[in-house]
Amino acid sequence: MDKHYLTPLFAPASIAVLAGKADEPETLTSYAQALHPALRAQRFAGTLQFVDTHTSGTLADLAQRKSDLAIIALPPAEVPAALEVAGRIGCRAALVLSSGMDADQAANLKKIARREGLHLLGPNSLGFQRPHLQLNASAAGPLARDGSLALVCQSGALTSSILDWARNNAVGFSTVVSLGPNTDVDIAQVLDFLAHDARTQSIVIYMEGISNARRFMSALRSAANAKPVVVLKAGRKPAGNEAAQTHSGTIVGSDDVFDSALRRAGAVRVRSFVELFSAAKCLASRYRPVGKRLAIVTNGGGPGVLAADWVNEILLNLGKLSPESVLALTPQLPPLASLSDLIDLSEDAGAEHYRLAIEAASRDRQVDGVLAIFSPKIGADSCAVATALAEVKQRMSKPLLACWMGDASVVPARAILLDAAIPSFRTPEAAVGAFGNIASFYQNQQLLQQTPPPLSTLAKPDIEGARLVIESVLAERRKVLTEMESKTLLAAFHIPVTKTILARNAHEAMMIATQMGFPVALKIDSPDISHKSDVGGVALNIHSGTAARDAYTDMVQRVARLQPQARINGVTVQNMAGARRGREICIGLVTDDPFGPVITFGAGGTMIELINDRAMELPPLNQFLARRLIERSRVAETLGEWRGASAVDHDALEQVLLRVSEMVCALPQLREMDINPLIVDEQGVVAVDARIAIDHAANTSGGRADSFSHLAILPYPARYEHLWPMRGGGEYLVRPIHPDDAQMLQGLVQHLSPESRYFRFISSMVELPASMLARFTLIDYDREMALVAVFRERTVGAEGDVTETERIVGVSRYVTNPDQSSCEFALVVADDFNGRGLGSRLMLSIMDVARDKGLAEMEGLVLANNPGMLRLMRSLGFVVKPYPDDADFRLVTHTL
Repeated sequence: MDKHYLTPLFAPASIAVLAGKADEPETLTSYAQALHPALRAQRFAGTLQFVDTHTSGTLADLAQRKSDLAIIALPPAEVPAALEVAGRIGCRAALVLSSGMDADQAANLKKIARREGLHLLGPNSLGFQRPHLQLNASAAGPLARDGSLALVCQSGALTSSILDWARNNAVGFSTVVSLGPNTDVDIAQVLDFLAHDARTQSIVIYMEGISNARRFMSALRSAANAKPVVVLKAGRKPAGNEAAQTHSGTIVGSDDVFDSALRRAGAVRVRSFVELFSAAKCLASRYRPVGKRLAIVTNGGGPGVLAADWVNEILLNLGKLSPESVLALTPQLPPLASLSDLIDLSEDAGAEHYRLAIEAASRDRQVDGVLAIFSPKIGADSCAVATALAEVKQRMSKPLLACWMGDASVVPARAILLDAAIPSFRTPEAAVGAFGNIASFYQNQQLLQQTPPPLSTLAKPDIEGARLVIESVLAERRKVLTEMESKTLLAAFHIPVTKTILARNAHEAMMIATQMGFPVALKIDSPDISHKSDVGGVALNIHSGTAARDAYTDMVQRVARLQPQARINGVTVQNMAGARRGREICIGLVTDDPFGPVITFGAGGTMIELINDRAMELPPLNQFLARRLIERSRVAETLGEWRGASAVDHDALEQVLLRVSEMVCALPQLREMDINPLIVDEQGVVAVDARIAIDHAANTSGGRADSFSHLAILPYPARYEHLWPMRGGGEYLVRPIHPDDAQMLQGLVQHLSPESRYFRFISSMVELPASMLARFTLIDYDREMALVAVFRERTVGAEGDVTETERIVGVSRYVTNPDQSSCEFALVVADDFNGRGLGSRLMLSIMDVARDKGLAEMEGLVLANNPGMLRLMRSLGFVVKPYPDDADFRLVTHTL
């Protein structure tokens, strides 16, 4: 149970091959013709058995020797029967190498695989490679060289192309997986395996779409939290979008939303095949997330300036040496060298000058990475300079990239850089872009670490009142709220709105306007009109009662003439917003397929479509995410002091975004929303107009109002926080884990006794590796849960001052099994807190969460020589029985 459920697929100990007879090539499919030599080209470390599906005697023999994996490369008509054979000989996973099988045929294979208990990769797959196992279970060409980079590709043709490129660029792979349309094991499951795979240090993905947004985001966030992930997605434009959907058989969705999803998941997106190769070079060199400051070391001003221009173009920063570094380095360089911005070594630079400059930049705290550019010069030795870089790289902790310009004269030098695993590029722009890709991790990892709750810490909104408004509108079989109803919804979540009153005739309009005080604005109120200005449904700066009366009459007549079918409730009267230099903002909501609700922010007003300023973020938001969302918009540049206007109230603007996030989390019926314009100035914000569209919520939550099944990212489940009394005095808080707990969790593990550490991890390690610590603290609350017991300790100093520190003293967790109905648990309690009721409380609490999630059974493995844990399990009602795969363990199970 400590192995990943896809281990039988990607790390099988034994394989059964159902692909016809190799000595009868005329009877083999094209995939089988490629598979037979691919499997035999190297010695697979496990057992490899070739099965003739037409010989029952062979099956009877194999039934006594179970295989982990079945590889099937047969004509489509024979695949279903072969899959049943795989089940009968005890395989736990199957790979189907084929092409052209439609969705109905694939669905039939999935049905057979689930009945036989098989994890199925395929159909329409080129297979996979695991170089360190000497396993080439693919029709994608020769086995790749061993390395730390994993490739997941939704295109067979691109899989073969990337492998061909990698062979000539010294790039090795831990895993290569080709995923075709309608495969059962999907990209999310493969990512989940790679996140746990110790051989994989970084992941490159080519994808065209996804089948399940929640599962994809869960797996991608888990993988990107543990190791760098770079994604190339097809279908950026409408034509490509349609082609990708047809090719992959998956849901594509909006490209802008996909950008937001990848950013929030901590991954980096590249825009072209060339960029993907560039990123692969950097990741193969094991470069990790860094800052944005790139120092440029060059022997030619022109190439250096081109690189600096591209640094600015892609919003990086030019890394400049500190005054101390400049002072120390200058005497060691040629007289014409310049260190003011670029590190321009001049045309007289040699290998030693490059070495000194790169070492200085590597030590400087104002530099996050170094790009060395070499231009061929008379008398300059390109190979010597490349050798100097190779020597420096061994001592560097920061990324080092190279750009050797030219062609024939620098080919030997590029070979030296390749052997040293220094990413090398032909142009300065490509090199800077590659650094930009890895630097993006620095920013996106910050977004990944955010786990906001569904409700902010602001005043509690009137959620029930908002739901009543929505239910009444849906009861009238309407899906678009009037302005009055929309503003009522906003007000329920404490978003400031202009006072608005509905007038049903011209006389009422005159009286309401007079009572409000002038100037006022009049707007048509109709559920059938989305853009009031387009039909003359807005009148601004009305300064008298008579003008209000006349404006009402003219407006109703004009709208009735232009849109005779529209239902007109009347005209709303509201005060004109008083901000003289306020900025017009639009905050909105769109619903994407497959990612669900997405919050938007940008410039507002009547020219919103023309300006097209729309930054996006997936909910839920916290203040950090709200601030970053604002910063990504173009209108952000106008929110400070601008053209004589004071800076706006940023806190008030961020609070509106938090309120909109609350609305999205609490109201799954929301489909579209435009708060436009939202006027913001130095005194605050006010929503002048709003349009909200709704629909019935999908009932996928079992009736629970707090399941958040409509969100791609689950909010922090604050509802599971409970304060409990501790046996012997005191109290402790049981709550879900979050990323900020990493240091406290590491402290718990470090202070465990060797025996307790071994009982929990079956290992003598004294602390959690960084990848494991990341995986344990940033979790997807939908498929797993970890509850920590936090004890607050009070210490009194020598002078009587009291300090409080928090400490994690216990953790219980479960991970949902692939069957989606059971889960596997783990428990650990600090040694000095044993016997105080923590273990029982943590287990009962985690069982309650699993039950709330609809799981039916909890199971776990306990060492047979751990009597304390076995005693606790029995006291909680767990059934203890032998574990058939290992006599040193006991399997404990509990029906929830």
